[in-house]
Amino acid sequence: MKNKLFNEFSDVSSKEWKQKIQADLKGADYNETLIWKTNEGIDVKPFYHADEFSTLPSISSSQASQWLICDTIFVSDIKKSNHYAKEFLSRGAQSIKFIIPSKDVSIKTLLEGIDAYAASLYFELQFLDSEFVKTLSQFQSKAEIYIHTDIIGNLARTGNWFSSIQEDHKQLEIIAEETSTISVDLSLYQNAGATIIQQLGYAIAHTNEYLNHLENKESLQVIFNVSVGTNYFFEIAKLRALRILWKTLASEYKITTDCHIFAFPTKRNKTLYDYNTNLLRTTTECMSAILGGANTINNVAYDAIYHKSNEFGNRISRNQLLILKHESYFDKVNNPADGTYYIENLTQQLAEKALNLFKDIERNGGFLKQLKEGIIQRKIKESAETEQNQFNNGEEILLGTNKHPNPNDKMSHELELYPFVKTNPRKTLVEPIIEKRLAETTEQNRLKTE
Repeated sequence: MKNKLFNEFSDVSSKEWKQKIQADLKGADYNETLIWKTNEGIDVKPFYHADEFSTLPSISSSQASQWLICDTIFVSDIKKSNHYAKEFLSRGAQSIKFIIPSKDVSIKTLLEGIDAYAASLYFELQFLDSEFVKTLSQFQSKAEIYIHTDIIGNLARTGNWFSSIQEDHKQLEIIAEETSTISVDLSLYQNAGATIIQQLGYAIAHTNEYLNHLENKESLQVIFNVSVGTNYFFEIAKLRALRILWKTLASEYKITTDCHIFAFPTKRNKTLYDYNTNLLRTTTECMSAILGGANTINNVAYDAIYHKSNEFGNRISRNQLLILKHESYFDKVNNPADGTYYIENLTQQLAEKALNLFKDIERNGGFLKQLKEGIIQRKIKESAETEQNQFNNGEEILLGTNKHPNPNDKMSHELELYPFVKTNPRKTLVEPIIEKRLAETTEQNRLKTE
């Protein structure tokens, strides 16, 4: 057949669509009525069209079908942690993240009997010790191991180095040489209120500090710890833009490895009241992480901000991911966001704006210099204040908290953890970047009147 289906219909350009929309608006202003202006400085249009792209977007390198379900265990008791790890893996987890508080933890005891189950193991060390990392790396022949070591992230979070700038970098050099990996935590910026462009720009500038310092970088792999917010399509584009930015930076250093994205839901929009809504928030955030191409996804329990780790909360958070993987078929298609004009456009804009921010940081001395001068902290505070005002004014909505709150909801008796910012005045080298949830002040006022 020569005539293909719908050949009798002519193509409609984006200009023609806009003209039709303007006619239907009957005099209302197109830009004021239909353009959504975001905190990232991106104007979201009512429709996107193929003729807005000069070239077809490239195919993503990530494989959305390969994402892994992860559970986190804080290692306070080694034998119990070993038991929990095996139990979680038997219940559907495909990887485990261990938070190690001390170098006294016996890795041999911790990993006994679980290497046959685990697809990958993550270790977040709350200390800096290259000898301990060498002990960990001995188990890489039995399991795929990723070690989260981020000395600049620790400085940004606490205000101090683990030891000193010289000693921390010396330890990092040994660890990077031993494991061929470094870790960059951009979740801190998101949870403190940074915009998506700031998160991406700071992450790349943060990474560049390491690449400037380290030698033998050609086979280095970067693990990005990413906190995923509730702006569904923007968060998909954020992860895609992060991979583009990494490739751009890596090419300058002749690095050919892809980055590894470890994603988890944000804490910033989680609420104490109407806490079951947190289940909906974490579900969409995990969906964004999957569609954005995260390698590993670690869900957060709906009650994590006020309850200690518990069997029910952990099981529900894991089941959310199991449903997405096995019942919603989120592991069946690679790169499902490829070719969607809206997401491709967002990805391109986020990457370009973040790259410009990165270049500005480099022109002004680099990320570490701006962190020491308090510029990074000030910029994040400004963004956080804008978002907080939007929440206070009802423009940013958290259902059950600043919209449709249940006055009969009582939570003071449920608090096993302190769910608000903790103040601990101490001497620091730089001003720490502080994570804070949007609903904290509102919740504190409600608790006082219960």
